[in-house]
Amino acid sequence: MALVKGVRGFIPEIGENTYLADNATIIGDVVIGKDCSIWFNAVLRGDVNSIRIGDRVNIQDGTVLHTLYQKSVVEIGDDVSVGHNVVIHGAKIENGALIGMGSIILDHAVIGEGAIVAAGSVILSGTQVEPGSIYAGVPAKFVKKVDPDQAKEINQKIAKNYLMYSGWFKEE
Repeated sequence: MALVKGVRGFIPEIGENTYLADNATIIGDVVIGKDCSIWFNAVLRGDVNSIRIGDRVNIQDGTVLHTLYQKSVVEIGDDVSVGHNVVIHGAKIENGALIGMGSIILDHAVIGEGAIVAAGSVILSGTQVEPGSIYAGVPAKFVKKVDPDQAKEINQKIAKNYLMYSGWFKEE
């Protein structure tokens, strides 16, 4: 069973039909929407500030979400996929974005709607990733614009797949 733990008077709120893997850790001021999945070894640490996650979001294995005390929060919109072993520290991820495996998103960065952050990228503090664009590298830079309908279709497909995968574990 996942570790869901209150701290400083904040108790995590978990939305309807949300799957928490057995060793996921959800702590403190965390609100997760409906139809989400938080996978194995993911840590959502809302001990020093808030973490807000929309609907149909998947936070994949080994990912860590955290913030700066009194200075930054994590906000994740709807239909977002966060790949394996990602670190999101005090950043905003808008609807339909895709964060590639092993990426690091630092405080006060904003990942625009439908944007794609390539695997292994580092988004520096304060960076504004344009909606519907691909950013890649260390530090990450603009690569190109993507067709908004195509990006939305791909990102929604991934989100729907993770909802399906989580159903497999609920049946066990």
